[in-house]
Amino acid sequence: MHPAPSVIIFTTLSGLGFGLLTFLGLGYPEVTGWTAFWFFVIGYVLAVGGLISSTFHLGHPERAWKAFSQWKTSWLSREGICAVAALLVMALYGAGLVFFNATWQPLGYLGALLSVGTVFTTSMIYAQMKTVPRWHSPLTPVKFLSLSLAGGALLAGQVTAAAILLMVAAIATLLAWFQGDHAFKGSGTDMETATGLGRIGAVTAFEPPHTGTNYLLREFVHVVGRKHSLKLRIIAGVLAFALPVLILTALPFSHTLAALAILSHIAGVATARWLFFAEAEHVVGLYYGKR
Repeated sequence: MHPAPSVIIFTTLSGLGFGLLTFLGLGYPEVTGWTAFWFFVIGYVLAVGGLISSTFHLGHPERAWKAFSQWKTSWLSREGICAVAALLVMALYGAGLVFFNATWQPLGYLGALLSVGTVFTTSMIYAQMKTVPRWHSPLTPVKFLSLSLAGGALLAGQVTAAAILLMVAAIATLLAWFQGDHAFKGSGTDMETATGLGRIGAVTAFEPPHTGTNYLLREFVHVVGRKHSLKLRIIAGVLAFALPVLILTALPFSHTLAALAILSHIAGVATARWLFFAEAEHVVGLYYGKR
């Protein structure tokens, strides 16, 4: 799949933002007044900024509001509804902390649940796609949720929780990579099943369907070399997981090191998100001899 910058920014920033809002809703850290205000600003800038960036990948961003009407069948619609609900509930909860020095915890718990639900619905947009075997796995939502909560714990300053969740996210990411590398072959989809001609023998493409490029080739038939993929996986693993865990567990705490751990994690997650899209093999590539 084509790794569009807008979607990479969306999945990276919104996951971090809703992860932070989850911890704030649970009462971590215990902050009020201006301190709480700045924590919520960070959470909302990341969450809302990510959501806004996602609209730039649409052909008609001005029609994005129509997605809310398809909640019965569309995970995209469910994501939008969960996101708006989470942001509204957390705004009320945050107002209590900032302006009234009051902890309206039931609202916090509800906002945390809706924030987790938003990340889950985002992951299901991809996990429900049978046409992309690498994504069509329970590991996709596990990876999205673990990364979101790990990043949220980092931003919330929850050192122990962050270290544990980072290791969980690392394991989920490694398993997703391993499973994904075998998913297309294991799906049973090939030129024979794609064309329906398997009953007469092996099928090969004599020539491409057309000589020029088109939308399908641009969006669904991106190919990344194995050497580049391996290098980027190592970079993602070191930046997103290994370096932050090392800083949190092996070095004395300082705000400078904490900021470095957060920046490293964000860079690593962005790299992993690029791979998430670039390595995804859509079955339409079979028609072009790319799979």
